Amino acid sequence: MRWLGGRESDNVDDRRGSGGGGLLVGGGIGSVVIAVIVMLLGGDPSEILNQRSSEPAASSAPAGPQADDGAASFTRKTLASTEDVWTKIFADQGERYPAPTLVMFRQVTPSGCGTASQASGPFYCPADQKLYIDLSFYDELRERFNAPGEFAMAYVIAHEVGHHIQKQLGIMDKVDALRSQLSEKEYNKVSVRLELQADFFAGVWANHAQGQSISIDKNDVESALTAANAIGDDRIQQETRGTVVPDAFTHGTSAQRVYWFSKGLKTGDLKQGDTFNSREDSNL
Repeated sequence: MRWLGGRESDNVDDRRGSGGGGLLVGGGIGSVVIAVIVMLLGGDPSEILNQRSSEPAASSAPAGPQADDGAASFTRKTLASTEDVWTKIFADQGERYPAPTLVMFRQVTPSGCGTASQASGPFYCPADQKLYIDLSFYDELRERFNAPGEFAMAYVIAHEVGHHIQKQLGIMDKVDALRSQLSEKEYNKVSVRLELQADFFAGVWANHAQGQSISIDKNDVESALTAANAIGDDRIQQETRGTVVPDAFTHGTSAQRVYWFSKGLKTGDLKQGDTFNSREDSNL
């Protein structure tokens, strides 16, 4: 993956030097299970993260060079690229794109959806419309999920931005309203469709960014597909439970995630991303 210019976003709350605060989510084996579930990328953090907090931590940029400054710069560049792409897409539809803030932290920090921890993995909080990421997740992506490469990391950020797009389009609120109307099994099916659409939106970003802010080749795409494949519900359940329970899926299978990201990457067309009414992936 190569940057074409590489503008860095200013919509970043860098809390890496704040020292965190609050308590970590869970403990012992419980925290491991929570970490695996949340690392599926997305979902509803309010179900997983306890200790709701309405007060954000004060921004405190780290003093002096940090070991993860390279990852921080990459994150800012990726966020800037998503801003450029979605600002244009919204403008083409006569709308204004309200760019989200991305919070970078270490170990723990408060969010509008509860306490964000290192175990949480990257997530989008609809309550405060911010993205949260402990940059050590990039190491986890490379070492645990065998998805090295910068474009795999960019996919993670673009997926969370995809949830922000859903929030702006009113999709996330409609899905949340169904929570009290559906059984857990049926709501899980809707949750899967929400996550697959965020994967599709990540692909749309890559399609529009190619040749504008980034230059990617087939190896870059392969790294992103590896990441999408590694974090499917079926793969995670097989790893943690030793069996696969489709009724408990909330994010989609590996094949489904790869399918929708690839479709967004290939078409770049928002109209092609109605994952809720489409069953193109039903046989995957």
